[in-house]
Amino acid sequence: MIAEDLPPQLTPSLPSLDRSVVAIEPPGTEPGSWAGASSAVVTPDGIVMAYRMRTGSQRGCEVVIARSTDGVRFEAIQLITKEEMECESLERPALVLTEWGSWRLYLSCATWGTKHWRVEMIEAPEPDAFDSTKRMMVLPGDASAAVKDPVIKFHDGTWHLWASVHPLDDPAATDRMTTDYASSSDGIDWTWHGQALVGRPGEWDQRGVRVSAVRFQPGQIVAYYDGRASAAQNFDERTGVATGVVPTALTQAVGSGPVGTGPDGLGGLRYLDIVDLRDGRERWYYEITRPDGLHELRTELR
Repeated sequence: MIAEDLPPQLTPSLPSLDRSVVAIEPPGTEPGSWAGASSAVVTPDGIVMAYRMRTGSQRGCEVVIARSTDGVRFEAIQLITKEEMECESLERPALVLTEWGSWRLYLSCATWGTKHWRVEMIEAPEPDAFDSTKRMMVLPGDASAAVKDPVIKFHDGTWHLWASVHPLDDPAATDRMTTDYASSSDGIDWTWHGQALVGRPGEWDQRGVRVSAVRFQPGQIVAYYDGRASAAQNFDERTGVATGVVPTALTQAVGSGPVGTGPDGLGGLRYLDIVDLRDGRERWYYEITRPDGLHELRTELR
């Protein structure tokens, strides 16, 4: 879990399992039980988080919105099911508290009977009041590409979005992915600007890359991303670091290998999310693959 060949001007923090604790357990013990793919927001009272749950008999069956005072122990305050969203599966949400005080939940939805994904959004006055009947389509994708797992930031007066895009030209290879960037003035109507991060041939991330967390820093942007080398690593991606000076070009991968993996360097560590606490520290969340094959959501205080 140590980044190699880091340039001297960049020393990003790296995930460390030995300093983490479990925040959300898998929902069961059967194979395919996962908790993770979180998106957290700091509030005056603690942290509100949205995360995906999957059971052994179902794909992403629900997104849970939960509240915590300490960032570790969470109490569910609302569930959004795949049936409510009229989709086959739910994957990573994006939870946003707007400048005007409303809450937005961007949901990754799998279109029934296809490899297509889309992103729909629900806005609510409180994080326990999302009404799925009032959702709107914000990233429809199309017949050639699936769009999912958005990372959304409001920075310097602009809404920024990085989403994983999966080409659908080969039905046997829809796990391939790039990260594309879009911008918006309102977080609803988005303008795409093309690929911001792509896999590197012959490297550990050659099959696909998915930005999971973005940090705006003076003079640069640091992005943490999920990467995989092959289709066999689908669902067990490792975490890497990329940099850039503009949000449209996060193409300089840092190091010759992933900076975050599962226990003993095996399995996945993915969907990293970072929130800035009010005391100046950070809290990290990520989904890991346990030795038994189940996925749990862990957290670190940095």
